[in-house]
Amino acid sequence: MSMLIKGASQWARQLTRPLVASRNFAAAAPYGDGSEVLVERLDGPRQGISVIGLNRPAAKNSFSRGMVETFNDVLEDIKKDNGSRVVVLRSLSPGIFCAGADLKERKGMSPEEATEFVKELRGLLIAIEQLPMPVIAAVDGAALGGGLEMALACDIRTAASDTKMGLVETRLAIIPGAGGTQRLPRILSPALAKELIFTARVFNGAEAKDLGLVNHVVEQNESKDAAYQQALKLAEEILPNGPVGVRMAKLAIDKGMQVDLATGYSIEEICYSQVIPTKDRLEGLAAFAEKRKPVYKGE
Repeated sequence: MSMLIKGASQWARQLTRPLVASRNFAAAAPYGDGSEVLVERLDGPRQGISVIGLNRPAAKNSFSRGMVETFNDVLEDIKKDNGSRVVVLRSLSPGIFCAGADLKERKGMSPEEATEFVKELRGLLIAIEQLPMPVIAAVDGAALGGGLEMALACDIRTAASDTKMGLVETRLAIIPGAGGTQRLPRILSPALAKELIFTARVFNGAEAKDLGLVNHVVEQNESKDAAYQQALKLAEEILPNGPVGVRMAKLAIDKGMQVDLATGYSIEEICYSQVIPTKDRLEGLAAFAEKRKPVYKGE
């Protein structure tokens, strides 16, 4: 058994522990300095959806050292909060999703400091990617450079038709260094990813949908949150389903994409074995027999 299969097995066992919320977030709870990253746990019929809101409008939500540190704290909390069944990542600044790294701050960094910062940013996006629950990026404004790299780290992407996107790093004589050179060719194709990165092309949301980069594109509304509203609709479709099953499906897909098909089948088998002993599976069978909606508890 390969190390990847062993790792998938260990992670699968961890993700099938009873899904009980470990922290109650207040609505729009602040982190760090209380303004740059906000977390809101929705209630009512949307209970189980956690919304991460980026709120650094003066800097176009660009990544500073402080914001990266704060964002990591947010992700650590949500990772432990098993009551969060779906995460939606959005901007609270109309017209901008994220402009990438804070170039004003980076200008004052030494080469060593710049290298370390990019490493930390790459780690942040990996942490988004590895959250156990589905993560939906709602791109209602420009997502350039590291901003698009962040969206690529999410499982699903929605976008407003007129928003601007692009991995534009080669314009600055650098490369996408927070995972963009690896995620984009896996989402699209190596040849198409090379074209977009080499040319530093900027495209709109409708073009991103045609490329296959986003799942859904919507016309922008007056409140400038059309992609966010679409993301909520997707999250609401996910919520009724068994949370352990959803997490295991994400794990099987993510780990399986990294290996050959035969090894992928083994990973799928491991993930499937984790849902067999759950109470949710029995609830699903009972609800089907009784012709009612199942009530899943993540157990």
